[in-house]
Amino acid sequence: MADEAARRAVAELPLLRTAAGPRDQEGWASRLKEEYRALIQYVENNKRADNDWFRLESNAEGTRWFGKCWYVHELLKYEFAIEFDIPVTYPSTAPEIAIPELDGKTAKMYRGGKICLSDHFKPLWARNIPKFGLAHLMALGLGPWLAVEIPDLVAKGIIQHKEK
Repeated sequence: MADEAARRAVAELPLLRTAAGPRDQEGWASRLKEEYRALIQYVENNKRADNDWFRLESNAEGTRWFGKCWYVHELLKYEFAIEFDIPVTYPSTAPEIAIPELDGKTAKMYRGGKICLSDHFKPLWARNIPKFGLAHLMALGLGPWLAVEIPDLVAKGIIQHKEK
């Protein structure tokens, strides 16, 4: 897995039980409740640890998610809009998180600003279907990606703090 802090954060998250995606209407409602519980738990844990770093909300069906994430580097807060859709084959397939404003600024990103999670996160997700959900995606996917990519993009001068 990732570093020890990520391991601890994930250990505190509830594992999901319902193996249902958006096409299974009854099962999806149950899965969505589990997703919200896990996300709320993760956000509460982060706030207690003074590590609050994202906000997420969804459409009424729970199939389209959007929000903000931020990363503090050298005491400057870099904030980005994020978005993703739940794949029809979810939870067998992990969602692909997009950060549109970083599209084309790093090699670890696909067209449309979708972050690259294939090498490290997707095999982990595949081993943990259906136990992993959106909170795990944030903790083990987006969080580590930001921790690696944002300092690198800042150092290369590709992104700058908005107040500069």
